[in-house]
Amino acid sequence: MSVAKSLPHDSARLHVTGGARYTDDIPCPANTAHLAFGLSTRAHAEITAMDLSAVRAAPGVIAVLTAADMPFANDASPSAHDEPVLAEGVVHYHGQPIFLVVAESHLAARKAARLGRIDYAERPAILTIDAALAAGSLFEGGPVVWSRGDAGTALAGAAHLAEGEFEIGGQEHFYLESQAALALPLDQGVEIKCSSQHPSEIQHKVAEALGLGLHDVRVEMRRMGGGFGGKESQGNHLAIACAVAARATGRPCKMRYDRDDDMVITGKRHDFRIRYRLGCDAEGRLVGADFVQMARCGWSMDLSLPVCDRAMLHADSSYFVPAMRIESHRLRTNTQSATAFRGFGGPQGLLGMERAMDHLAHVAGIDPLELRQRNFYAPPAEGALPRRGEASAPRDISGKMKPQETHYGQPVEDCVLDALVARLEASAEYRARKAAVAEWNAAHRTLKRGIALSPVKFGISFTLTHLNQAGALVQLYTDGTVLMNHGGTEMGQGLHQKLAQVASEVFAIGPEAVRVSATDTSKVPNTSATAASSGADLNGMAVKNACLAIRARLTEFAAHRGGCPAEAVVFEAGEVRAGTRVWRFSNLVAEAYQARISLSSNGFYATPKIEWDRVAGRGRPFFYFAYGAAVTEVVIDTLTGENRILRADILHDAGASLNPALDVGQIEGGYVQGAGWLTTEELVWDEQGRLRSHAPSTYKIPATSDAPEVFNVSLWDEPNREDTIYRSKAVGEPPFLLGISAWLALSEACAACGPHYPDLRAPATPEAVLAAVHRARGDAA
Repeated sequence: MSVAKSLPHDSARLHVTGGARYTDDIPCPANTAHLAFGLSTRAHAEITAMDLSAVRAAPGVIAVLTAADMPFANDASPSAHDEPVLAEGVVHYHGQPIFLVVAESHLAARKAARLGRIDYAERPAILTIDAALAAGSLFEGGPVVWSRGDAGTALAGAAHLAEGEFEIGGQEHFYLESQAALALPLDQGVEIKCSSQHPSEIQHKVAEALGLGLHDVRVEMRRMGGGFGGKESQGNHLAIACAVAARATGRPCKMRYDRDDDMVITGKRHDFRIRYRLGCDAEGRLVGADFVQMARCGWSMDLSLPVCDRAMLHADSSYFVPAMRIESHRLRTNTQSATAFRGFGGPQGLLGMERAMDHLAHVAGIDPLELRQRNFYAPPAEGALPRRGEASAPRDISGKMKPQETHYGQPVEDCVLDALVARLEASAEYRARKAAVAEWNAAHRTLKRGIALSPVKFGISFTLTHLNQAGALVQLYTDGTVLMNHGGTEMGQGLHQKLAQVASEVFAIGPEAVRVSATDTSKVPNTSATAASSGADLNGMAVKNACLAIRARLTEFAAHRGGCPAEAVVFEAGEVRAGTRVWRFSNLVAEAYQARISLSSNGFYATPKIEWDRVAGRGRPFFYFAYGAAVTEVVIDTLTGENRILRADILHDAGASLNPALDVGQIEGGYVQGAGWLTTEELVWDEQGRLRSHAPSTYKIPATSDAPEVFNVSLWDEPNREDTIYRSKAVGEPPFLLGISAWLALSEACAACGPHYPDLRAPATPEAVLAAVHRARGDAA
């Protein structure tokens, strides 16, 4: 078998030797021009005058373009057409592009872009959640509310009630390769090479900007040096700018952001404030929950609506809550437009529930893990016993027990958390270590330890239903080698390798005989973004369907030549057997070609079973759920707030993994990135709306030394119940949420300092940890 093997990333050798070619490495024609944006220095203001004479006179400058020079659409928005490429009279955040410099070199363009003189008439700037709430500055005109049951009544009768308010910070993507694009003028139209998770969106936006049909715009994307959602829509500006400048000058045009420009211009993960009320009965069974989610969305809509929807969808985390109400405020502010980020709102929603569970455990005096275990969604089969939170087990007309449903009405038919968490609890020696932590804390005053186990239940599919489709083009050559193209993009996650293994499996040939070409809109059209953890699910099935179509032709041909029924034809280990005939795969392919059998096919796949009404907040938005759990142990210094992750144990559900080595790598990286979001990564804006943490010197992502010294990762060994690609499960986003266990462990360490709930905020920077220690002790402010 080719699937389920731990094969290395197809570009691993190129990555470690520096041979991998990214957008900025592509050789450019000799007359290529280079671009840079002139940026706003105000958060909200009217542009009253603009003097760009010094910019035009700067060395190496070829042209300077403003909004008035845009030939057709001046829009980079992925949603509401509310995000001009170049500002149109008013600026809405500090760092917004106002004009475009076209120069002979990257450095010349950047230097010239600093020379523009712009006069502003200041307008009131809305920078914070509080300011947006006070001004009623919301997208969609008001809050979105979903509910099931009467949460107010349920909470009024709760034996134990936790209520509070919780700040969750945003996050910078900090992909190692910054945003980049190159536009090459063609006889008809333009070719774009770019670093984008969504080549088809780039194609659409460039076509709109140039007044062209989609068939006149070709977008090619070979690989990204990381994306994490930050290259789903944020690359539109660069591609459009390059295309417009190429048309204006007749020259190839290239643009890349330096790190500080990238951080200042592009959107981040949405920061949230969550107000919660969560109640349970005397036995620790949840009875009701009420959440108010307030998200700072930035100045334009971007992808904020589906991000906030997903935060609402994941507000139950892993727990069945009989009565639940969620109110979501999508707040418009004069800051960078918040955008997609790994988890796409799910982490914020899930963290809100985990914080409330942590608080409720403290209030009720129940062990946090026991409280969680008592409220997990029921396993797939639980006999005739009543399910958690219900007096009796409801059944359908056949007598079969009905599964529990989420607050939005989707049955949870595949929950493995009871067994998964029990296995992790044992393998990580959680109980013994928790007792050892308690002994340590009793004996030490300055250093306190904490340990926590947190679960993950993450829905897999795009919540915009029509995006759940994919295409592929597979071409089989006469020497038996395969070249294929699909709509997914490679950003380091190993998607191409997994899909090469799929083709290898169908044809029963070695993976070395399969190559994946650069993602190309001229080969596979109308693609969805590589996002929502669906890259392998969607494109893998499309590749498989294309390969099966070719294999069916080969099977019929071999059966005819071998004088046997098609059912008797066997593809195995690089050979094909039919009756008494045996071919090497390559020889059969060569014969089929000579017999004029088509050796090329398109494949298509659309995810089944899903339907979703986002206005009503009801339906089945997800094909299935991915599960996992992590145990993290930490230590804090109660004098400084400094802290360290000591150990992490993870058991994660990847279904029947297509490539265990790649999946374990994704789990490790996701955990560290999630822990970074909740510990070291802090975005800071000043009172003028300037992002102050806009470089590695002021924004701390996790380093190798921040990963736990003991780091144990295992895969849950059960295939997906749904018919996914070889019964695997998505593994891009769910592991990110495992990092929540690090934050919970820090909260536990703070709680060991005194009798009060520590009310730890996120990110749990040393300052935040120190403040939580003082709150736990009851120290005066």
